[in-house]
Amino acid sequence: MSVDLSTISPTQNVAGPETVVQSGWIKRVRERIFHRRVLTVIGLAIMLGLFWAWLSPQARIAIAAAVFQSRALFILMALFSLITLSLLWSAGQEMDAWLFMLFNVRGIRSRWLDGAMWLLTQLGNMGLALAAAAVLYALAFERLAIEIVLGLLSLWLVVETVKAVTDRTRPFALLKDVRIIGWRALGRSFPSGHTAQAFFIASLFVNRFDLLLWGDTALFVTAGLVGVTRMYVGAHYPRDVIAGALIGLVWAFLISLSSAYLYPG
Repeated sequence: MSVDLSTISPTQNVAGPETVVQSGWIKRVRERIFHRRVLTVIGLAIMLGLFWAWLSPQARIAIAAAVFQSRALFILMALFSLITLSLLWSAGQEMDAWLFMLFNVRGIRSRWLDGAMWLLTQLGNMGLALAAAAVLYALAFERLAIEIVLGLLSLWLVVETVKAVTDRTRPFALLKDVRIIGWRALGRSFPSGHTAQAFFIASLFVNRFDLLLWGDTALFVTAGLVGVTRMYVGAHYPRDVIAGALIGLVWAFLISLSSAYLYPG
């Protein structure tokens, strides 16, 4: 097949065989990614369904009743839903990017501060939390340890399901000049799993121990700092962090509510 060059403007591109092959390859890759994402959502949803079915009927009734009766829980879930829907708002992405760069790039960034932020962000690491649960179990805090383990595993399923559905790209994949402290975070961006875990653990400790106002404040300030570090190290946008905090609070409420049925006595 010949191409009439007289009908083509100097700035017009002609799709050659290599372009067609490349486009077909990209299309196949995108289809595979889409299918894998769908399978991930289905698989995680099945696992959550099995966890729900594993609960006793009394626990399921208690959780369902709390969702409808607790005003605070309803507000937290409504805020999380609104933030999730706001991902469709283009102006929100611009604001998110500006705030992210404020935490990640602007200002003085010393090595000791980078190191401190990297260490602090590890408080949202599941491995560290599971190790802490093992220590609590050895110290005769069996119920709290079981709440942490079951709560973290189920929270991870929820977070990964939301990530697969929203499919939000990490900041360093879209923005220029992003500083990455440590290593590039894997997976999708929304919501922040580290922040969700930090607020989940803080809420469990507040519910379990009488720490007075200063103790409760210290726990939630620490959880909030974990969220700040996720932006500082280049892993998450502000809305990822806020959504993670909300889902962590919600999950702590539900786990604490159902713990009497998960671990009687």
